[in-house]
Amino acid sequence: MYTYDMEELYQITVERLEARGISLRSIAEIVFELQRDYGEITMDQCVEQVQAVLKKRETIHAVLTALAIDRATQEGHIEEPVASMIREDQGLYGIDEILSLSIVNIYGSIGLTNFGFLDKEKVGIIKELDERKGREVTTFIDDIVGAVAAAAASRLAHSNDGANPQSIQ
Repeated sequence: MYTYDMEELYQITVERLEARGISLRSIAEIVFELQRDYGEITMDQCVEQVQAVLKKRETIHAVLTALAIDRATQEGHIEEPVASMIREDQGLYGIDEILSLSIVNIYGSIGLTNFGFLDKEKVGIIKELDERKGREVTTFIDDIVGAVAAAAASRLAHSNDGANPQSIQ
């Protein structure tokens, strides 16, 4: 038995993202950039895809876990040497990407290649989160945002070039 129903968890997830300065629209803007050359799409379609990805239980779990790890690290609740690895976002510390892949893997190889691109290029809100490093711990959440955007772009790509985004579950 779950303590929270899915709608409650979704609302908590959106609120916690927004508390970190991450709006659904900022994620949707990345989706739009990834998919605009592949068919006629609207920002509303991109927002809908982000919402759909964020409503999946696996995604909610990953987002809330990422936010909790970043916050716990920032507040000094994670022991060394792991705290330094997370705080410094060390290049060979790949656990943040592994958690993010739990979202991307739901939506196939397009999601995976989009995630790799976003992880390397750091666009939109992902870049903003990455630039907060040193002032804020964003090691997990920047990758999670990239994974949500990559998964939403994959959903859109799988939906007949964006013509009917609701067709993908």
